[in-house]
Amino acid sequence: MSPLDLVFQYWPAIGAGILGALVPRGEASTKQRAGLGFIAALTTLFVIWLWPTEGAAQAAQAPNEWPHLLNLLIALPIVGAAAVLFIPRQMLSTLRGFTYVVLGIGFVASLWLLTVPMTAGWHFQYIKDWMPSLGIRYHVAIDGISLWLVLLTTFVTPIAAYASFGSIKTRIKEFCFALLLLQGGMIGAFLALDLFLFYVFWELMLVPMFLMIGIWGGADRVKAAIKFFLYTMAGSVLMLAAIIYLVWTHQKLTGDFSFDYLALSRVVLPKSAQLICFWAFSLAFFIKVPMWPVHTWLPDAHVQAPTGGSVILAAVMLKLGTYAYMRFSMGLFPGPASNLSANLAGVAILGGILYGALVAWKQRDVKRLVAYSSVAHLGFVMLGLFSATPSGMQGAVLQMVNHGVSTGALFLLVGVIYDRRHTREVDEFGGLAKVMPLYAVVFLIVTFASVGVPGTNGFVGEFLVIMGTFLSERLGKFAGIHTVGAAAGVILAAVYMLYVVQKMFFGPLTNPKNKHLSDLTVRESLALAPLVLMIFVIGFFPSIFLDRMKESVLLQHNQFKVVSGQAILFADDRDAKLLPEDTFSPVFLKGMPKKEKTEEPAPGADTQAALGGEGKVAQ
Repeated sequence: MSPLDLVFQYWPAIGAGILGALVPRGEASTKQRAGLGFIAALTTLFVIWLWPTEGAAQAAQAPNEWPHLLNLLIALPIVGAAAVLFIPRQMLSTLRGFTYVVLGIGFVASLWLLTVPMTAGWHFQYIKDWMPSLGIRYHVAIDGISLWLVLLTTFVTPIAAYASFGSIKTRIKEFCFALLLLQGGMIGAFLALDLFLFYVFWELMLVPMFLMIGIWGGADRVKAAIKFFLYTMAGSVLMLAAIIYLVWTHQKLTGDFSFDYLALSRVVLPKSAQLICFWAFSLAFFIKVPMWPVHTWLPDAHVQAPTGGSVILAAVMLKLGTYAYMRFSMGLFPGPASNLSANLAGVAILGGILYGALVAWKQRDVKRLVAYSSVAHLGFVMLGLFSATPSGMQGAVLQMVNHGVSTGALFLLVGVIYDRRHTREVDEFGGLAKVMPLYAVVFLIVTFASVGVPGTNGFVGEFLVIMGTFLSERLGKFAGIHTVGAAAGVILAAVYMLYVVQKMFFGPLTNPKNKHLSDLTVRESLALAPLVLMIFVIGFFPSIFLDRMKESVLLQHNQFKVVSGQAILFADDRDAKLLPEDTFSPVFLKGMPKKEKTEEPAPGADTQAALGGEGKVAQ
């Protein structure tokens, strides 16, 4: 291909780069314009690369899956964190540069995941015996559900690091260590399919975030860090007890110990035990989301955490609760998850969407307002999962990504104004658009995304969740009421977010402390630019993201529908049962540990037709 052909093929990216470099004229430096142009060009290339083509079907037939890619994504930041310990703390530039390199390599490597079409089932699967006598394996894999969450992690963490190094001036070495270790733990939790391995990564994330809040946080950082630790640890202990019981039951049924998620998905516990284990798992995940009434740790943690910690906490860590509920609570205990859907959906609306919005409306601290808005927005995610419809579940996964982008940007923007005024009180501001016009424009764009204005990322996810809620069979006669409640939450979101915009940016500039504030700096602009661009990329091209998760979500939905019926049927007995393998799609069971004993199939388990025959997902 000649250079001229390349120019014609990639002219949108070249044009976006030139436009991005020319827009912020005025006092913007050449470095700032060049950086924004580069980010605009990369974003356009991302859209071109992922745009559906006629060759997509051919590529799906011969995927290029390097088996160690997921190992690289997990190990790179963890090994990097260990390497940081050997760099002298006086070498600040080396510490920052090394952290950027490790996070940058991780982001570039994660883009390799996009070269493989996410068909139903597991991809880049890697399995290695870890403790064979206990049935513990190092089992990692990815599908269309976890794909975008892993990419969100590798995308947001470098931005958080870049923004943090502008304001954090002490204990840089420890901060780099915590940041890298946190990324390794988060990616590992998204990829682990062995429950012991998942639990290790789940707990590993707790330590660096605890340090971030407790060391680099605000005045009440120690109290907020301890509260965060106690809440999360309490839920984790309950989940661990349920995991052990589930593994013990599997050993009684098959004679083999196994912590593997695929193997344990076949276990149907007695009705009471199934309900207890469901709540033990789900409570740990509800705390992480967080859902009402176990949400009270979140506002304190967000307010006290440094800007980078708040960005990672909101953009990625909270999604581990929603993802884990979808993967493990709905996957291992589909019976209780199905029976309790309507009740849990009511909690998500009343205690999440509406309560979070009303409390956010009354906040006078901007950061606390954004924290409570997370409770409301993640209520939409949980509502989509509780609806158990394909559109609702797709909307929930997309909304996880949307919330990470828009709320991460909001916390960065709050950090910008705090660095200048050292206050986050709404009443301290007014008329900022006159002295910080670029900051006001970016804040307004991110606000529109948070509210769900058409053309931004928030609109697509919320629309799919509301539509899925209205069509949900699981919610029954309450589906209409839940839909109205969710729609009311959208209106309230507009009320409290636009109130803040009006209060902070418009009206007279009366406070003399605000009259000489500087606009966005080069560092701040470059940190915000990728997030702002992604708001419009997802808003205008949602199919790029939805198409890659569609088959995995459809597999999860159909399997949940069929297996929940079987689980409810078998749970009437006092003894635990083992669902036959043909209850599940073969692509789901790929990688399941081999059994040494052959179990008798449970009665009445002929579900091939329900899964589309020959183990295929019904379309």
